[in-house]
Amino acid sequence: MGLAKELRELGAEAVVAAPPDEEFVTLLERAGVPLVPLGPTVHSVVAGPKPPTGEDALKLAPALVAARFETLSAAAEDCDVILATGLLPAGARDVAEKRGIPYVYACFHIFGLPSRHFAPGLRPGTPSPEGETDNRVLWQQDAQRVNALYGGALDEHRAAIGLPPVDNVRDHVFTGSPWLAADPVLCPSEGMTDLDIVQTGAWIQPDDRPLPDDLEKFLEAGEPPVYVGFGSMAAYAPKDIARVAIEALRTLGRRILLARGWAGLASIDDADDCFVVGEVNQQALFRRVAAVVHHGGAGTTTTASRAGAPQVVVPRIADQPYWASRVAELGIGVAHQDPTPTVESLSAALTTVLSPETRSRAKAVADTIRTDGAAVAAKLLVETAKA
Repeated sequence: MGLAKELRELGAEAVVAAPPDEEFVTLLERAGVPLVPLGPTVHSVVAGPKPPTGEDALKLAPALVAARFETLSAAAEDCDVILATGLLPAGARDVAEKRGIPYVYACFHIFGLPSRHFAPGLRPGTPSPEGETDNRVLWQQDAQRVNALYGGALDEHRAAIGLPPVDNVRDHVFTGSPWLAADPVLCPSEGMTDLDIVQTGAWIQPDDRPLPDDLEKFLEAGEPPVYVGFGSMAAYAPKDIARVAIEALRTLGRRILLARGWAGLASIDDADDCFVVGEVNQQALFRRVAAVVHHGGAGTTTTASRAGAPQVVVPRIADQPYWASRVAELGIGVAHQDPTPTVESLSAALTTVLSPETRSRAKAVADTIRTDGAAVAAKLLVETAKA
């Protein structure tokens, strides 16, 4: 949304191809940006009673490749450039190649990019041998797992449109110059990878929606509450996290603001010190809370940091441990690396986060977060289209 808005400011048209989740549809309608449904909803993939398995991934990967070839081939018919995001959007570059238009891959963190400094994250497929510590070797083995997931389907669809096979799907998707849509303070990239990264800053869509009246009343009825939310984690959310958070915060004499999210967080009783909220303007809300307890998604971390809200990050998957570590390194919060918080462990983390020192540091870092990332990216994208 943020990028599309800035592209329109420059006189360009933007079309977003994305999973047709109700939340995405609503957001794009609000921004007046056309949505082309792409693949299944994210909710249908991640919101089952258990997290997706490796076998699920092996089935989903080729289906996503097929969906991108079919959907993007039509959606990009009159386009001048394709920009793709996501964990591994295999198929997007190939549509651009067939159409003879530029392709850009943009990521929201460096965690998935090959690096000498850190190992790859977990991926379905044959695991690396125990004891292997050479990061270059580990990343080569990661590329092999990507080929096993996507290679067959990608080459089949490339052959169908007259394109040759691809040896390394991961590097083909990422290109040699990926764009990094992340703030340089929160996610420094210099020297972190051999790729020629173009760091634009985070793509932030300003949100001027007012907070709901009942939420306003709750906020004004006492001291700032602590926000607890796990966004789209659904089956990945810590077990009993609502109960654990409520009991921990009551131990500290704090009010609680639960975000329902896909995990369906709910209060454990009818006490008036706890309020449950649905989808809401986090940019406005996080400026009015004492702290934010969350899973460490790129967007939530950036929004909380920009608001100057101290954070407790309980990472679950993918890039979330990276964001947790950055929050801790910057001194703007605590990384709760144990995936199953207890009342005692969460109380200890919150005691640190709610200290004047952490709040002061969070406020100082907030002043350094850039807000022009979407504008920078939009200008670059227009220039790329014209090149």
